[in-house]
Amino acid sequence: MLGPAAITSALVDLGANVLKVEPPSGDYIRGMTWPIVEGVSLMHLHLNRGKRSITLDLKNEAGQSVFRELVRHADVVVEAMRPGALDRLGLGPEALRSDNPKLVFASISGYGATGPYKDYPSHGIAYDTWAGIVTPAVDDEGFTYIPEHVSIGIYAAPLYGAVAILAAVIGARETGRGTDLELAQSDCAAAFDWYRSETWKAYERPEDEVTGNPSDDFARRAPGTAGMREGVRYQIYATKDGHVLFMASEQAFWRNFCDGVDRMDLFEKWPGSKYADHARGNRELQAELREIFAGRTSDEWMEFGGRVNTPIAPVNTPKTLPDDPQFAARLGWIPASRLGADQLAFPVKFAGDLPEPTKAPEVGEHSYEVLRAVCDYDDEQIAKLRQAGALGK
Repeated sequence: MLGPAAITSALVDLGANVLKVEPPSGDYIRGMTWPIVEGVSLMHLHLNRGKRSITLDLKNEAGQSVFRELVRHADVVVEAMRPGALDRLGLGPEALRSDNPKLVFASISGYGATGPYKDYPSHGIAYDTWAGIVTPAVDDEGFTYIPEHVSIGIYAAPLYGAVAILAAVIGARETGRGTDLELAQSDCAAAFDWYRSETWKAYERPEDEVTGNPSDDFARRAPGTAGMREGVRYQIYATKDGHVLFMASEQAFWRNFCDGVDRMDLFEKWPGSKYADHARGNRELQAELREIFAGRTSDEWMEFGGRVNTPIAPVNTPKTLPDDPQFAARLGWIPASRLGADQLAFPVKFAGDLPEPTKAPEVGEHSYEVLRAVCDYDDEQIAKLRQAGALGK
């Protein structure tokens, strides 16, 4: 399942021992969406790297018994089944905590366990449209379509969830009592985009209480990047071979730029104010800057920005990003030879080494290994469980 897989992927990269309990037929994420790499989805290869897989039939009494035994040795259970599904199997948080009082039980769903949408089926983009993150686009024939955008709900929820789980585990170890966590991917999408929603909410107050920037004569701008459309000293410009983002909205940076391109006349004519002055709507200045930026390549502008201390950034695409030297120096790839597909490394740097992730498991690849190591079952016990259908038929 996507939700638990995503939450635990962050934890496993940090060294957590994560068991993927899946039905005997395997988790549908293994064949979900494109691309399919040598018969397996990239989503599975990325989200389940570093984990061990055990198959259990949770509708089977013997399978339920094995699950409870595994949980006795666990800090956390993460699940994304329909609300109440595990309770009906006798595997809800209260039942499991009778064997393991310190257990943290985390549930993730689309819209959460409460509210009018709680039982609605949904997919990942729904959480972004619900949260106001996606603006519908219209093609040349007048048909609306989903525009390209960064999915927020399915990526933000795992980060919020992982942080909450770590806090809950610390609390459980201190108090000896576990807790239940419940998060909705829709909530997380809205929380991640808090600045825009909170800006509109602030603008509901009178204008003598909530204003815009002093550099804009206190006029209220639309939230976030929507308010940047008319920016000039903070704007994207075309170069000889691509685009760069120019960010000289502070007066000191603007001075450095004008001096560096030998155009102090621009600074003298439009000196701007000390902070956050984007020269909004100044088309005359924008035309001058358009001509200046068109005269050099993006790499030349990056070198210029570093040399004269003016913030200029590349404008990459997901396809061109790996060609950026900063990407190679910081993030880089974990090669397909190790993980089945080229994948990005965990982005946080630690003083010590993080464990090297291993390839995402085959269905039930570690069933016997886990039963021996975690539950201390011998070969005879495992054979009986298999005969009873606990691991699937």
